Amino acid sequence: MYKVNELPKMNTDNSETGCCPKFNPEPWKDEKLEFDDKLFVKAKTTNFLHVPLNMGSVMTKVMGAIQNSKSELNDGYFMLSDDSSLWRGEHYIAVSKEVPDYTNLRLSGKFLTRTFEGPYNNAGRWRKEMKNYVSSKGKNLRKIYFFYTTCPKCAKHYGENHVVGVAEVD
Repeated sequence: MYKVNELPKMNTDNSETGCCPKFNPEPWKDEKLEFDDKLFVKAKTTNFLHVPLNMGSVMTKVMGAIQNSKSELNDGYFMLSDDSSLWRGEHYIAVSKEVPDYTNLRLSGKFLTRTFEGPYNNAGRWRKEMKNYVSSKGKNLRKIYFFYTTCPKCAKHYGENHVVGVAEVD
């Protein structure tokens, strides 16, 4: 169990691509997280059947704003993606302080994590596995997010695509 508003540590210096660092899933496996007014900035994508069409341009813009406002997390990065709509994606990026010109929000609650590896089109199966996992822990599911740890180009480079399921629970 981590402290409130703390995330598993990440090695962001471990990038062979100049983009996404190689992700270590071990610290994220079957963990419990708790947030108390944890600060996030919200970004939206246009989706087609759950697939983001403009993810690259949206992330370039929001990450530039985060960097310009010096709001990056010092010990890693964390983005919760909600792709429950066929036509729109919502992405919540953890930040250290508010980012001007964006919706800033605070999340509170308890979360269970599960790690997955494989192509993005497994998200439907992962969602079912998250529901079963939450039930097996005797918890009530409120919402499922995914933390896509690397972009598609970096996942291809590393030969693995790690995704963390993050379930908000009662």
